[in-house]
Amino acid sequence: MLFKKKFAPRRKFCRFCADKKLPLNYNRPDILRDFITDRGQILASRITGACAHHQRLLTREIKRARQMALLIYTATHDNVVKKKSMI
Repeated sequence: MLFKKKFAPRRKFCRFCADKKLPLNYNRPDILRDFITDRGQILASRITGACAHHQRLLTREIKRARQMALLIYTATHDNVVKKKSMI
């Protein structure tokens, strides 16, 4: 019996190559949050569709944003920060 695929996977593309005006820097955590999980892990390029060049830049900028406290390191770090800020 042959099994047919229910859908054809969409071709992934690099958002930064497609839109040259999209900034890739640590000052824009709203854009960088799309490329990390809820636990704080950086997503792989095979999942995000970013090209190798932009994936390297993306990783560097996420790490910079973490050092500047614009993004979280881990999910537990996020909970601790929220609890301390409420005191």
